[in-house]
Amino acid sequence: MTDFRRWLSKSGLGGVALLAVILLVVFPLTLDIFRLNLVGKYLCYAFVAMGLVMLWGWCGVLSLGQGVFFGLGGYAMAMFLKLEASDVASTKIQTTPGVPDFMDWNQLTALPLWWKPFEHLPLALIAVVLVPALLAFAVGYAMFRRRVGGVYFAIITQAVALILTVLIIGQQGYTGGVNGMTDLKTMLGWDIRTDSAKYVLYFACGGLLLLSVLLCLWIQKGKVGTLLLAMRDKEDRVRFSGYDVAMFKVFVFCLAAAISGIGGALFALQVGFMSPSFVGIVPSIEMVIFAAVGGRMSLVGAVYGTLLVNFGKTYFSETFPDLWMFCMAALFIGVTMFFPDGLAGLYQSWFKPWLARHRLGVSPMPAPVPKQVPVVGASDADGTAGSAVKV
Repeated sequence: MTDFRRWLSKSGLGGVALLAVILLVVFPLTLDIFRLNLVGKYLCYAFVAMGLVMLWGWCGVLSLGQGVFFGLGGYAMAMFLKLEASDVASTKIQTTPGVPDFMDWNQLTALPLWWKPFEHLPLALIAVVLVPALLAFAVGYAMFRRRVGGVYFAIITQAVALILTVLIIGQQGYTGGVNGMTDLKTMLGWDIRTDSAKYVLYFACGGLLLLSVLLCLWIQKGKVGTLLLAMRDKEDRVRFSGYDVAMFKVFVFCLAAAISGIGGALFALQVGFMSPSFVGIVPSIEMVIFAAVGGRMSLVGAVYGTLLVNFGKTYFSETFPDLWMFCMAALFIGVTMFFPDGLAGLYQSWFKPWLARHRLGVSPMPAPVPKQVPVVGASDADGTAGSAVKV
């Protein structure tokens, strides 16, 4: 049993197992459907925070535009749901039946060609992962090949988030504009607004999140994870060893984007709409805060950090409607000052040693200092006396 616990701790699966119990057992049994749906929404953000752990914590590349990929995944799913809700029978009162309502309002008489693939769910699911990954590849390849990093890369990702927000709002006839895509009701005829559907979507979200954690954990434990840490600390040394540092960064950037897209798609399913408010600079910075509070080196910590920050936002806004933003600021500043490594650092520094003492039943004693006893008649190589033996 001791060896098994040691293996769980070393592999990181112990924390994943505990997280699985909390998400899939404790929360469904203790929360009503309204609160559980809120937690499901928070878990969608956790996908982005987990991608930031891989990109920022393990690769040393800070992106302040991850909301772009979250939004692209959400819009890909929302486009399919919107087309299903815009069948001819449901839109017969429109001037042009069979197209989404915002297209009819903007006098579009036919469905645009690039909307056609989203009439099919398999193609929409592929787009949820592929579209964010392709954009990340284009941005990452252009930047990392030119060795753009640090604060410059963070500013560029902010610019991408701003550009995409302006583009979505400006092209109202094709994207729904500032209102986004609303009134999403069914998926293949299945009503996603019922309580039973919300339970199913919650478990689907939790299961995919845990699978994503395992995937990222597998990458961290392998050779790629070791190279990512080496690149973060000594990038030039890794480059001189013959590795293509730029393409490793592109890979992690695309991985984080794809995972964020999955979170965005699940978000659109659970809340029933998608808007540009989830794409811009502000939500992207909030997602960085989720990872920072949880611990930017811990995948499981990123999930806990996301839940803590969003629960705090909900609780403070309900309890202190006039002061909730100050309370959130105090939470961020407090965690940064007292727990610089986030919740994961708190676990490593405080809870884990306490748990070890509790298991042993005694306080850990410092290792004894070896005594040095001089050996009579012994001499050093230079002929001087004073050799000693450790006891």
